Amino acid sequence: MRISQFLIPFVFLFNLFAFSQVASETTPPLDIKTITFKGNTDVSMLPILNLGEPLTLEFDVLNGNEADFYYTIKHFNYDWTPSSLMRQEYIDGFDKQRIVNYENSYNTFQIFSHYMLTIPNDQVRQLKVSGNYMIFVYNEDDELMFSRKFMINEGGANVGVSIKRSRDVTFVNEKQTVDITINSNNIQFTNPKQTVKTSIIQNNNLKSSINNIEPMYTMGNTLTYKYTNETSFWAGNEYFYFENKDVRVANTGVNFVDLQDIYHSYLYTNEVRKHRPYTYNPDINGNFVINTINGTDPNIEADYTYVHFSLASNEFPLNKSVHVFGNFNNYEVNNETKMTYNQNKGIYEGTLLLKQGFYNYKFVTKDESNQVDEGEIGGNFYQTENDYKVIVYYRELGGRYDKIIGLGEASSVNISN
Repeated sequence: MRISQFLIPFVFLFNLFAFSQVASETTPPLDIKTITFKGNTDVSMLPILNLGEPLTLEFDVLNGNEADFYYTIKHFNYDWTPSSLMRQEYIDGFDKQRIVNYENSYNTFQIFSHYMLTIPNDQVRQLKVSGNYMIFVYNEDDELMFSRKFMINEGGANVGVSIKRSRDVTFVNEKQTVDITINSNNIQFTNPKQTVKTSIIQNNNLKSSINNIEPMYTMGNTLTYKYTNETSFWAGNEYFYFENKDVRVANTGVNFVDLQDIYHSYLYTNEVRKHRPYTYNPDINGNFVINTINGTDPNIEADYTYVHFSLASNEFPLNKSVHVFGNFNNYEVNNETKMTYNQNKGIYEGTLLLKQGFYNYKFVTKDESNQVDEGEIGGNFYQTENDYKVIVYYRELGGRYDKIIGLGEASSVNISN
């Protein structure tokens, strides 16, 4: 057999494998901070937009170089494998364009440039179809800096969501179960176990989502999901929070501040809550809001501070690490968020460089298999107020991509038995 005859099927299989890989978000380098995704609110979130709604991506680069950045947008199937659509089928216009809107910081100790990209714009006039998308940001050397996921909903289905206490008596005080009802007057759900997919998301964290659960039963054109375990989440506990919009003085959650090269904010030491009774503590479910009293434009006038976290705890086994956790870095758990145990003080300590504002955070553990446990330090309490979103995907018979046809939302503040 000639070498070329051997290579042809090998190359085909390699390309097929590469094409079907599940896309994951890329973590930015340390000099890119405060990546926010905004839709029709001023709060950074997991963007799930209606078709035609605008989308804004913002981020800071911690230097004054005014570097050039470029972006591309790609479409994906429900499972985040690349869809078969050509670029012109889902974009009206052209991506691979430079991000032209940026401003330099003003009156801050930390110099940075603030970049903003809004879609639609002169280059990307419209995203034409619904489904999963990811935006990729590159530097001028065509190196990938970071990526973020977002979704577009075209509607057509009604999605009812209700939150229940666990039906498994073993976890009745620790878990929350999501019940779902899907129906439509416009779409005939043919073979729904194959054509309808769901994604259930707790507190906007895609990394802990429950995906691809089949309907438990179908009545006419109504799909019902009422499982005991398959749609259950650990309830967790309310987030801690702090506010440092006035960076010069101690504010909510801040014990004291110190000006060195830039300001340092030292938070009060938190304690392990796993074995304590649940206490209601209003939060924004892991999110953050940039804000400052030292100016009118937080985008360029909010400064960066070193925020010092501490947790009073016995030392965990060596195969587990403790991390600061929240949407401030897209729920990443890495070396930057890892805390160090101080034997003399009996506390875990960690420091993050964060922009002024209001932040939710909690402490989590990660084991050798990279499994994150949100309840090992904070505990799991069914009373915890969590937000849930249910995204419904549909691929009609013969269709080439997964549409998003419905979005349902609910809060466990209305939890029932």
